[in-house]
Amino acid sequence: MNRSRIAGLSLLLVAMMWGCTFLIVQSAVKVLPPLAFNSIRFIGAALLLALITAVFYRREWRMLNWRMAGHALLLGLFLFLGYGFQTMGLLYTTTSNTGFITGLSVVLVPFLSLALLKTAISRYTWFSAGLAVAGLYLLTFTGSALSLNKGDALVLICAVAFALQVAYTGVYSPRYPALPLAALQLACVGLLSAGASLLVDGPAPLAHSGTLILKPDVLWALLVSIGPTSAFAFWIQTACQKYTTPSRVAVIFATEPVFAALTGLVFGGETLGVSALLGCLCILAAMLMAELSPGPAPAAQKDEESSLLLSSDP
Repeated sequence: MNRSRIAGLSLLLVAMMWGCTFLIVQSAVKVLPPLAFNSIRFIGAALLLALITAVFYRREWRMLNWRMAGHALLLGLFLFLGYGFQTMGLLYTTTSNTGFITGLSVVLVPFLSLALLKTAISRYTWFSAGLAVAGLYLLTFTGSALSLNKGDALVLICAVAFALQVAYTGVYSPRYPALPLAALQLACVGLLSAGASLLVDGPAPLAHSGTLILKPDVLWALLVSIGPTSAFAFWIQTACQKYTTPSRVAVIFATEPVFAALTGLVFGGETLGVSALLGCLCILAAMLMAELSPGPAPAAQKDEESSLLLSSDP
């Protein structure tokens, strides 16, 4: 199995973790507001990755420079804007609208890849992206129709921010070691979330976070979020995007609501209608098409091929 396939399976694991833990996080943010929760979640994840790097990959910290720090902060800014605008959008729109519009990033990423990486958009990419969007619509709007409101504009900014994070990770991941790049990115998200929490919610949530963290729903959600779904998930994403394209990553990440729906079905007592089931199948088919279809070589593979060509010159 080549590196591209391993990267695809690893990213699918990330999407599965995000989707399967949605119910856990949803319960926690009813107790601890989302911005305060995210500040603790991402600062904790950054510290965990920093500790892993210091103990097992110490030489990677020696590669840290101002350029890497700046690029990591840019990725962190995009990620923070994604989570922040998604949270604000939920105040004015429905969960269905939020899920569908956020998923539109799967269509935005190929355009950004074309602009940033000069990656050609093949017919397989377009078809898989379109199939994923159709699946998201069927899954999200079971028995209803898309009804737009002012909160949807905020969620659309969230979709653009997430698309930029995926696309720019494709640009920067081949240049830097994955661990420090991911750690700095998550630290940026955590600190910006803390500042936004103070501005939006006031000092009370963070001031009482020590007490709120001890509540079982919050404690369990933070343990899951800091480790598997933040530290390790973004470490995996940063490392794997060296061996695949941002467009494929976006389609794979579109499977997150499928896993969320299946988790709700098994553990939340929810039901899946025919439309939702068809939507899940469309998204999974789109993911398989994106992963199995021929596509342009990722940045790391192109660099490796260029080095081999140069070394073979007389």
